[in-house]
Formats: sequence, C-alpha cells, structure tokens
Amino acid sequence: MDNQIKKIIEDYNKLPIPEELDFVVSKALKKRKIRRIRYQWISGVCAAALFFVIGINVNVNIANAFSAIPGVDSIVKVLTFREYKVDEQTYNADIKVPIITNLENKELESTLNEKYLEENKKLYDEFQAEMESLKQSGEGHLGVDTGFEVKTDNAELFAISRYVVDTVGSSSTTMQHDTIDKKNQILLSLPMLFKDDRYISIISENIKEQMRSQMKADKDMFYWISTDEPNEDLFYQFENIAKDQDFYINDKYQLVISFNKYDVAPGYMGVREFIIPTDVIADVLVSRTYIK
Repeated sequence: MDNQIKKIIEDYNKLPIPEELDFVVSKALKKRKIRRIRYQWISGVCAAALFFVIGINVNVNIANAFSAIPGVDSIVKVLTFREYKVDEQTYNADIKVPIITNLENKELESTLNEKYLEENKKLYDEFQAEMESLKQSGEGHLGVDTGFEVKTDNAELFAISRYVVDTVGSSSTTMQHDTIDKKNQILLSLPMLFKDDRYISIISENIKEQMRSQMKADKDMFYWISTDEPNEDLFYQFENIAKDQDFYINDKYQLVISFNKYDVAPGYMGVREFIIPTDVIADVLVSRTYIK
C-alpha cells in the first residue's frame, strides 16, 4: 500500500461521524444475536439467477447470512431488505430499503445498512402520519417512491445511488450516493479525495462552464447562474458546491457531482449531474487511485 493510500485511510479514520449516524454506529458495534435461518437449495438452478427479497420482519443479520451460501457471495451485491407499500386511491407509497451484503468490513456494511433502514423507516412513518392527517381533513393527495441503483461495480469501487420522489401537488426528487473503496473497505467522502479545499472553487467553476455551454446549445436548458445577459428574475444564483457535495465515481473512474431537483435549476430540469474532467482537478487530487 503506497503512502498516498495510507494517507487517505488515515484521513478517513479521523473523520467525525455525522450526528445522525451516532446511534447507527453504536448499534453496529454491539454484539447482536444472529437468528438461525433455514434455506433450501433449489437444485438445477444457476446461482447467478438467484434473487432474494427479505421480508419486513427479518433482521439485517439474516440477510447478511446469505453470503455464506456457496456460490452466492460472489454475485449478491445489493438486495431489497424491506419494502413498505401503501396503495390507495389518492395515497401511494413504495419504499424499498436496500441492503449491501458482500463487504469484508462488516462494521461499515452494518453502518450503511442501518442508515438505509432508519432513513426509509422514518420516511414511511412520516408518510403514514401525513396521510392520516389528510384523511381527517377529508382531502389530499400524497405519494412517495424510493429506490436504488448500482452506479459502479468493478474490482476497485462500488457506488450506489438512492432516490426519493415525493409527490404533494408537484413532485420533488432527492438523490444520495455512497462510493466504497472495495480493496481498502472504506466509505469515500469528497474531501478525502483532495489535498485541500481548492477543489470547491475549481469544481464549481467547471460546473458553471458546463451549465453555460448547455444553455447555449439548447434553449430549453436553464440554470440559476449569471450569464452575459442579466436576468433580474433570478432569485438565487449557484456559486459553489458544498464541501461535502453529493457525488459518486462512475465506472470510468470519473468524478460525478450530483444536484437534487430544484438545487441549481427549475423543477422541469430534474436531477442534474456533471462529470468533472479529470485533468481539471488533477493538481488537487490526493492520488489518482480513484479518479483516473
């Protein structure tokens, strides 16, 4: 392991755990009794075709135990651990909880899975409470849909995208991404990838250049940024990404910066992603291990 990788891991170990994950980590560190499970191996069925859906009342550790089945540990990446559903005339919810099953770092795996579970359980509880309130008032439409997608899965990196679509009159979409170094079994953060905070302004300026280029090429494209033509209607202008801006690394080892619906553009533009050219950020990267 070279010195640059060691530095990244050391920086990772020094990162403070966000407050919202305190309870998750404490739970992950406790010894938990693993329930016994029974399974039947279906003879003649190719392992690559196996698909598991874990029921609502099943413990996370049971899903993890599937990795011990011969031939399954190498193909199971992400499962649907739980699914909360409501299907009524004006109230609809479809909330899928992902679970990662094949990480060697079981503490990291447990922390991520607990986070995904708690986030989606909270979302479901909030939906139920708002639905009951609307029913009592005698009117209302409410919808929420969540899901996930594997963005990158190669020998070195694993990236998962999680989305939430809320529908109350109009809809809003939020995205969250997690990128994992598979070899060193660590969760990557944006600051970990760079030598210092210069990346914030460098990436922000490149994104604004991309925005202006898109707007020039397509009149239907619109971003909340300043242009050569003053626009007094702009109530907000995008200036800089956040220090911990949502991101992932794609299968071409490129940095992708993600913005939720309404963050940098009108709602009709939806979620916006920008691939940052590696040569633009090369001088401020800690190493070229992840971004190439």
